[in-house]
Amino acid sequence: MVLGFAATSMMAIMFFLTARFKRVALPFGVDILYYFHRQVSLLLLSFVVAHPLIIIVSEPAVLDMLTPKLMNRYMVAGIVSFIMIIFIMISSLWRKQLGIHYDNWRYVHIFLAVSAFLLAFVHIEGVGNYIATPAKRISWGAIMSSCLLLLSYVRLVKPCAMLRKPYEVAKVSAERGSAYTLDIVPVGHPGLTFLPGQFVWLTMWSSPFSMRGHPFSISSSAEQKGKLGFTIKELGDFTRRIKDAPESLRVYIDGPYGAFSIDRQNDTPGFVFVAGGIGIAPIMSMLRTLADRKDKRKHLLFFAGANLDRLTFYDELINLKKKLSLKIVFVLEKSDPNWEGEKGFLTCEIFDRYLSENKYDLEYFICGPVPMIHLVEKVLHGQGVPLHHIHSELFDFV
Repeated sequence: MVLGFAATSMMAIMFFLTARFKRVALPFGVDILYYFHRQVSLLLLSFVVAHPLIIIVSEPAVLDMLTPKLMNRYMVAGIVSFIMIIFIMISSLWRKQLGIHYDNWRYVHIFLAVSAFLLAFVHIEGVGNYIATPAKRISWGAIMSSCLLLLSYVRLVKPCAMLRKPYEVAKVSAERGSAYTLDIVPVGHPGLTFLPGQFVWLTMWSSPFSMRGHPFSISSSAEQKGKLGFTIKELGDFTRRIKDAPESLRVYIDGPYGAFSIDRQNDTPGFVFVAGGIGIAPIMSMLRTLADRKDKRKHLLFFAGANLDRLTFYDELINLKKKLSLKIVFVLEKSDPNWEGEKGFLTCEIFDRYLSENKYDLEYFICGPVPMIHLVEKVLHGQGVPLHHIHSELFDFV
């Protein structure tokens, strides 16, 4: 019984974890909250599975209540909620392997999550154990009501606010590595203030009510007021359409979000940036911001890619060395015979060659493929860099 109550309470918490409250998310970062959401969901699943199993094992007579003739509505509600939760977990953990489109998955995920929660509440109310007193009924009623109000806020109030502050496409520029920079400008309002390295949910070709927002890092400088730039690599159906976005196309954003920013770590003698592939986008925002601020500290960038043609912003990075005290280490997986830089993958030996003696005092920002991030974190920590000096951005939410 306790596991059933705990699982339902955890389902309610999930609504708050994914509601993108900026003040709640800022200390951790939205990416961390989403990963926490995933891990807690696995614990919730174990509670949901254990709840009926323990009851059946301890009271085999309960099986008689599951026959079609004796089964009542609240038992049906519990069983359907159980099946929905199982489907939510399977479709989320193996979405890519099952070939489920992200937008379709979001619609189904939200519908199933809300339905499973409501049916679980019907099940609790129908069973009636431990909620017979008025105070307990009020408590569970408050939990359900707050979740429904929260859902209304996220799906109605927030989109209305986004509609009142639209943006439009100003320009789309081709970059190296099958990437495009999308520049947007505010329409009828001053625009967004953000920290370098943060990201937003971007909605294009549909209204903010459509739930088709995608998270993208801002790649432009935080000192550049009004206009926002996003550098996006062609990886899926949505990102492949970026290059075709016409000028004046209406765009809506929800943000900014993220704790991945140099402005939260200003008390440092310098920064070390580690980027892989399109993970250079938020780091580019930080470097451009440092250049606009005429920062005098020494900084170091490790940038890994498949080959020179895949290194987005390569030319601009070379020019940034004229504005910043910036050392850049390019690491190419496949290089031509004339390449004199680092080859292969980021390794402990490469970091040893370039990190300075004060490496324990520096702040490290890592963004790229998840395996690369985990590897670099291990290498840096193995070299004695304190964990609280290592900052990562993870975007592979689902």
